[in-house]
Amino acid sequence: MLLVLGQFRFPPERVEEAKPAMEEIIAQSRQEPGCIGYSYSEDICEPGLFHVTEAWTSHESLMRHFTTPHMQAWTELRETLGFHDRDVTAYEVGAEQAL
Repeated sequence: MLLVLGQFRFPPERVEEAKPAMEEIIAQSRQEPGCIGYSYSEDICEPGLFHVTEAWTSHESLMRHFTTPHMQAWTELRETLGFHDRDVTAYEVGAEQAL
């Protein structure tokens, strides 16, 4: 399993404009084969800062995600909304442990 964690930013004044597109990419990504979880959350202390949390069954499923039409459309649209400071990393996860 791959766990994808990171963050990105939108100018605070563009967040409301970006939210419908973020809702759409989340909904479509969650339907993809191999997607275990996919979410963005806005930081309470820093308007415009979003945290990314994704889980994928495999590296291959994550790579397929990047080639989907909805992901390619999101990549183009987000740039027009002032998307910046993306810092996202994938981690390979071993055994699951309940805490």
